[in-house]
Amino acid sequence: MSILSKRYFHDEDAAFEHLESMLWAGNPVCPHCGTVGTATKLQGEKHRRGVWKCNEKECRKQFTVKVGTVFEHGRMPLHKMLQAVYLMCSSKKGISAHQLHRTLDITYKSAWFLAHRIREAMAGGQFAQLGGEGKFVEADHSYVGGKEKNKHRSKRKAENIGGMGKQIVHALVERGGAVRSHHIPNVTGETLRPILRAHVNRKSALMTDTHGGYVRAGEEFARHEMVDHGIDEYVRGDAHSNTAENYFSILKRGIVGCYFHVSEAHLHRYLAEFDFRYSNRAKLGVEDHARTEKAMKAIVGKRLQYRGPN
Repeated sequence: MSILSKRYFHDEDAAFEHLESMLWAGNPVCPHCGTVGTATKLQGEKHRRGVWKCNEKECRKQFTVKVGTVFEHGRMPLHKMLQAVYLMCSSKKGISAHQLHRTLDITYKSAWFLAHRIREAMAGGQFAQLGGEGKFVEADHSYVGGKEKNKHRSKRKAENIGGMGKQIVHALVERGGAVRSHHIPNVTGETLRPILRAHVNRKSALMTDTHGGYVRAGEEFARHEMVDHGIDEYVRGDAHSNTAENYFSILKRGIVGCYFHVSEAHLHRYLAEFDFRYSNRAKLGVEDHARTEKAMKAIVGKRLQYRGPN
């Protein structure tokens, strides 16, 4: 039986119950005052589905489990939004807004907006640095986008990356761990050093190629090894950036084969999507569906002030 045949993906009452069990585990939490376990569910015919009322004397406000999540102010059934979250978590190379529009039977505009809300919840916000003593972190960059010569003459920008019209993506990948990627304007030490300092533990072993932007920045880490792609050197002992290359291969297959075109204004949101899936990929001994359910919980439980893509 398909996972998507589960009741909470098709029945609105079941969807609210499932979301409540994921976020509250039997103890409703008032998003207004933070009180746990004292709210009462309102079940009258005139009440909205899934409404609770806080019993705290100073509060007494009504709320649903959607308040503060990506589903708040959603203009479509909750069960369809849960389907969208699951599809985006389980599709390794992404799923387009057009595909969501067709699968969920909603408008393309609604699918596009919902997908960006989910991507915003997938965004990092982690404070812990990558790596640490005895760990390896790989840093590399790649170019995303079509060639300038293939664009309409009125849209060509000769100043973009030597006339190629591509955007630069820089990725930090901890071997066996998470990835954090960034859309950057150039590959210089002035740009790369603050990123490395902020996201990589100084006790880590940093692995890069021989690009000049890494030379001085690499001196700040416990160990810095560079492989020279210019002489066809890709692995030297434990020195390589192949894990980062693997991440870029997934990212580019998603963009080329699924999204086709990603605007510069929204590129950081698509990077957050691919970072999230890569960082929450299946580990040894972890069953795929359980992993996706855990990833869904991380998304729906994230407290947001986000209202939509700018």
